Amino acid sequence: MSPLLSHPTPAGRRVGVPLLALGALIASSLTLTASPPAQAAETLLSQGRPATASSQEGEAFGASAAVDGNLSGTRWASQWSDPQWIQVDLGSKQNLSRVVLTWEAAHAKNYELQASDNGTDWRALKTVTGSDGGTDDVAVSGAGRYVRMLGTARTGGYGYSLWEFQVYGDADGPPATGGAVAVTGSQGNWQLTVGGKPYQVKGLTWGPSVADAARYMPDLKSMGVNTIRTWGTDGSSKPLLDEAAANGIRVVSGFWLQPGGGPGSGGCVNYVTDTAYKSTSLTEFAKWVDTYKSHPGVLMWNVGNESVLGLQNCYSGTELENQRNAYTSFVNDVAKRIHSIDPDHPVTSTDAWTGAWPYYKRNAPDLDLYSMNSYGDICNVRGAWEQGGYTKPYIITEGGPAGEWEVPDDANGVPDEPTDVQKADGYTKAWGCVTGHQGVALGATLFHYGLEHDFGGVWFNLLPDGLKRLSYYAVKKAYAGSTSGDNTPPVITNMGVTPSSAAPAGQEFTVRADVRDPDGDPVKYKIFLSGNYASGDKGLVEARWRSTGNGTFAVTAPEKLGVWKVYIQAEDGRGNAGIDTKSVKVVAPPVDGTNVALNKPATASSFQASYGDCPCPAGRATDGKTETRWASDWSDPQWIQVDLGAPTAFRKIQLVWDPAYAKSYDVQVSDDGTNWRTVHTTTSGNGDIDTIDASTTARHVRLQLKARGTAWGYSLHEFGVYS
Repeated sequence: MSPLLSHPTPAGRRVGVPLLALGALIASSLTLTASPPAQAAETLLSQGRPATASSQEGEAFGASAAVDGNLSGTRWASQWSDPQWIQVDLGSKQNLSRVVLTWEAAHAKNYELQASDNGTDWRALKTVTGSDGGTDDVAVSGAGRYVRMLGTARTGGYGYSLWEFQVYGDADGPPATGGAVAVTGSQGNWQLTVGGKPYQVKGLTWGPSVADAARYMPDLKSMGVNTIRTWGTDGSSKPLLDEAAANGIRVVSGFWLQPGGGPGSGGCVNYVTDTAYKSTSLTEFAKWVDTYKSHPGVLMWNVGNESVLGLQNCYSGTELENQRNAYTSFVNDVAKRIHSIDPDHPVTSTDAWTGAWPYYKRNAPDLDLYSMNSYGDICNVRGAWEQGGYTKPYIITEGGPAGEWEVPDDANGVPDEPTDVQKADGYTKAWGCVTGHQGVALGATLFHYGLEHDFGGVWFNLLPDGLKRLSYYAVKKAYAGSTSGDNTPPVITNMGVTPSSAAPAGQEFTVRADVRDPDGDPVKYKIFLSGNYASGDKGLVEARWRSTGNGTFAVTAPEKLGVWKVYIQAEDGRGNAGIDTKSVKVVAPPVDGTNVALNKPATASSFQASYGDCPCPAGRATDGKTETRWASDWSDPQWIQVDLGAPTAFRKIQLVWDPAYAKSYDVQVSDDGTNWRTVHTTTSGNGDIDTIDASTTARHVRLQLKARGTAWGYSLHEFGVYS
């Protein structure tokens, strides 16, 4: 994942170097009981194509604004006179089925839809009189390369204004089933062609297993997707390529290089000196290019993923510069080898930062085009390309809503995840920015057609657990042009958690939201929790919860302290789900009485002097701060004790464990610090908060720790003794 600036690799992204790392966020063992139904879909032919008009009202209202996929933010507007026209060049002669005109308030009352093979000689497709504006969905028949709306009578004193001018039909011979692929055109006026016909990449990154390709490819096709992207190519790739080609879909076939996936991912290679790694990789890549070069499912080859950025995790200063130059020079070596084997498919390389492009420009002239992963900052890619003076087009190989590294923190200090509605808007915005860079941005494979139902999966997957979300339909609308007739997911708004920053462990807190199903379907709820920020566990577990009516739920907080994510999942029984999430900070449950151990002298059998957040002496377990801790050596047994200063009556002891907890321990008390008696014993500690009844009087209280629950030592955030 990838903004234009350096970023940490989000939790849940690809790590390691599998040859076929098909975008797994974090593997989960989902068993899907039903596959998405295949639906026939017309092709939206006009989006992102060159458009011209008889006039425009001002610089911001050019013809291209009516074919950019933005139905409510950009528009073409003409001068205030009759007649006026707008036309779109489809690139080649196409079979036409309908034209959808989304009018602004200044609409045509009377107009004619026309087609032409040469842009000069026009024939009528349909004449419309008495239009009342709004959206005109007009069925047509015929064929042509150019389609024009000729306005002959306005509805008022203004001109003509269209939010969007969409032309649908079937391509005259689908380009995805055969023919050489090439980047054609000249500076700022490029296009991708397949078999000599224009091809705009309308894609998604691929997440399911290869074994499930036959199940999901028809669904991708129904979304208007013509391309998928993978991160690895090897002997297991053929079934995926076969199913893609059978559905008119092509594949951006990736080759993984270390350190892939941005900072914190993959291994560190020395591209200046490690000739063995480079030779082995080059031989391996060449083998699979030769194997699949004639396969109709291949669109292009993609060498590496986010490694120019990722090298900063391995090197710094001058050496980092040397490595980045050596890496991109090696990418060029791979491109040359691929071209020598397969002259019929372009070669690209992906990074996560437009600051990588100068290295490619300098060291990788044999690349046919560049590729970029960009999310919340995607609309700035165009500006970086223009300012950099680059002479190659690009595609977006990952994109979508803002990532974890791009959003502000919430009140609990963790990234504030966008809502379902915001994520759907993020995909619409991303596609608009891609299509807005006409002649340079040749399309996108947005992120992510994935099924994982975990922390990263809910953030980015279009169908976690096989359930379609608002983002799924936003992408379908961008690519296929319409979601008319689709049953769409419940919409969740105004989600809130109370108390959001002080939910006692093991006790109930309140979650509420407004939920509306656009189709009136009955909604079934599920509530999940993720400990990603509390324990590092990215899985989602179903919470203990109960409905209290009117979109309000009482949810039992986990026992482990820290910031958790709580998720509302609203399912409509039609294969759709709305999912929204907020954070909740789980704190130790209050104990009645006074903590008589607070800031009293504490000693221990050992403590860690330096590891992570240490030194961690015994006194940190009695300082009243859950962010500090005592930590022992990594061995059994250990002990920690507190001196209350005088014999003191107390009723309860509360132990707030770090993940390094005790499975077996005794609670002992003493009047003199020498002779001890046991008041509590357990052999089934689980690392959660232990609140122990121990009514007695003593001066010294000790934990005799006998068996660890982990390979680490023992670690306590708080050792409280309450009167």
